[in-house]
Parts: sequence; structure tokens; C-alpha cells
Amino acid sequence: MISQTNKQLAHRALDFALKNGCREARISLYNGSNSSFEIRDMKIDRLQQASENALSIHLFVDGRYGSFSTNRLEKKELEKFILNGIDSTRYLAEDPARALPDASLYYKGDGADLQLYDRKIETVEPDDKVAIAMHICDEIMGKDERLVASESSYSDGDNFRYMITSNGFEGESANSNFSVSGSASIKGDGDARPSDYWYDSSLYFDNLQTKGIGTKALERTLRKLGQKKIASARLPMIVDFMNVRRLLSPVISALYGSAIQQKNSFMLDKLGQKVVGENVTLIDDPHIAKASGARYFDSEGVATRRMPVFENGVLKTYYIDTYYANKMETVRTIDAPSVLTMPLGSKNLDGLVASLAKGILVTGFNGGNCNSTTGDFSYGIEGFLIENGNPVQAVSEMNITGNMLTLWSNLVEAGNDPMLSSSWRLPSLLFDGVDFSGM
Repeated sequence: MISQTNKQLAHRALDFALKNGCREARISLYNGSNSSFEIRDMKIDRLQQASENALSIHLFVDGRYGSFSTNRLEKKELEKFILNGIDSTRYLAEDPARALPDASLYYKGDGADLQLYDRKIETVEPDDKVAIAMHICDEIMGKDERLVASESSYSDGDNFRYMITSNGFEGESANSNFSVSGSASIKGDGDARPSDYWYDSSLYFDNLQTKGIGTKALERTLRKLGQKKIASARLPMIVDFMNVRRLLSPVISALYGSAIQQKNSFMLDKLGQKVVGENVTLIDDPHIAKASGARYFDSEGVATRRMPVFENGVLKTYYIDTYYANKMETVRTIDAPSVLTMPLGSKNLDGLVASLAKGILVTGFNGGNCNSTTGDFSYGIEGFLIENGNPVQAVSEMNITGNMLTLWSNLVEAGNDPMLSSSWRLPSLLFDGVDFSGM
């Protein structure tokens, strides 16, 4: 965690910067550690352990702005570092949009503990971490004669942050994380080597699922045997909860102030308009206890709040930080998403599949892109052809094409199976009228 000594050092550094030419300044301290153990075919393939202490300082000098970081946290070294930073900043072009946020927007420190840190991270022994990864690999090894390779991993980490500004903000946060994964590769038809994976992650060690990860990874791999293209068609599409983020990411990126200001967004000038289907309601809910991504303040100290991003298809907000708010002379919101949630439906993934007479279940994306200005996209996909409510054929080497606004206007139904370990708590989703290109 951030020591009291280093906090005092940050305050002295802030005072020193202001006394030596800064109009405003923000200082952030970071302390973190991480470890990882990777297993391949029941042998340790790689291990890594690292820790870091760093200080970053944002300097506002004579209408100019500079950002600098160092891990040399000693008073005299730090003073020299700040003086060099101030001198360097004076060489930069003036930019009147660079400023600290309005102090009235800052988080005031009155929220309950979000419970994002598990002290157990301090006591889990390396032997236990290796044993977990080995067990996952063992769930794969020797379970099928076509197996080519099995891999597994365990990783954990923590980070502590402390931030102060010259116009009155002071805040700190602590987070822990744990994750495991397993993957398998098998010999398929000809030169094909189907592979797949499964994983789990959690802020708390005791909530981490460590059993069945390898078994699930192997099951997902085996079901890919016999993958092939099918005929091109326009069909309903289900995207499982592990992959829906790929389709939402371009939409969220289009909401950032940088994209709006540079007119590189298919969401330009659409605030307050119905831009996607009525079934699309997306909430940014940053104060959920024990939730990955939860936070009381953003990277500049501005207080977060629960807010709709889309409400029955209507765009309700952009993500605009101080710089772009000043550039566009508009209201500052939040710099980025925290915890994204959607209203859940009544069906899990199997239920969504069972509801289709014919369609395609997408279980992975293989390359592709989305035009940030128009929203037109093309993605490679793999998954399963569905007929009469059942997966009947593994498919691959197919593409979906279309436009993001059209796709999200055709959202039919959300599932009830979000991955709660993710900061984007999205369920499996069913879309209608998607163009698939195959044979």
C-alpha cells in the first residue's frame, strides 16, 4: 500500500512544483505487484513476479502541459525531476484547454468501502499458485488421444493509488485481482488444430473458480471438430457472453470525447437521439461493491455516478474528460466507463439457442475491424449453426458484415448470464438479420 511517508513526499513535491513555476499540478502515486505461473504439458513454462513504485506528475505551466513519471522517490532526486519537467514543459506549445477539473466536480470521500481489495493476496504461497495451475493442466492432459498441447496459468496482482491536486482533491484506492485459465489444442482433420480456452477471474481469492477450468477448455476445443463454412445467409445471431464485448467496444469508443472532438465517431451529434433499438439499455453503475471496475472517482479525481449510456435506444451521455470538455466548450462527464450493466432477460445461453429455428451462435471472433467514422464493420467468426433449437454444425472461416447502428437496432433479446468478474457485465445477446458470408 501507499505509505504515509510517500504520501507526505507527494505533498512536498506538489508544493515544490507550485513554488517553482506551476500554475496547477496533479500528482499520482502508484504501488503494485503481480505474479504469474504458466504451465505447459504439466511442466512450468514461465513464471514472473514484479513490483513497482512510481510517481507521476501533471504540470500546468504558462498555459502549457506536461506529464512525467519516475520511480526514484527520494526528495532531492524528485526536486530535480520536477524542475527538469517544468523546464521541458515550457518548450511545448500553449494549449489553453489543458487544466485541472473544476474543484466542485471532485469526489469528496464520503462513499462506503467498495471492498475491492482482498488481503488474502498477501498470504497465498507460491507453491499453492503452482498447484492450482498444475491442477488445471492435469484436467486436460491425457483426457483425449488427439490432444496436441495443454496450457494453464494462475496470476494475481494488487495495486494502490493515491492522488492529490493543487485545487483540493485527495483520494486513494486499492484493488486486488486473481485469475486462472486453461487451454487445449487438438489434432483435427488434415492440418487443422482446433483450440479453445476457459478462464475465471475474481477480486477475491476464495471466489475464484479453480476446478473444472481445464475440463471446460477441453470440452470447448473438442466441439470445434469438423468446423467448416456454410452457405452465406442473413440469419439471427447469438453472441455468447464471453464475446459480446467485441461488438460493444466500437460503440463505446465512439462515445469518447477524443473521437467526438476529432469528428471520428459514428455517434457524432447524436446525443439525446434514438440511435439504436429500444431493447438497448446500458447503464454505467460504478458503485457496485466487489465489482471489477467499480470506483468513486476517475483518473482526474472527478466523482463518478450511476448514469444511463443508452436508455431504450436513446444515447444519453458521452465520455468526456476535462481536456475535451474545454476544447468543445461542453459539459465534462466521466473519462471512461466503470461498470457497464444491461437489464437481463429470462434465458441463459442454452435458452437463447433453443429459441431459434435457424441461426448462428458466435463463440469467437477472428480478426476484422470497424470503421470508427461510419460504424461499418467486418469480422471473422466461428461458432455453430443452429437448427430447430440445437447446434448442429461447427462453423468457421465466415464473416459478418454490417453497420454498428443497424446491428444494435436489431437486438432482439438479452440473456441472463453476464460474466460478473468483468467490468463489462454483458450477457449473451440475440440479434436479428445479420449478414453471414461463407460459401
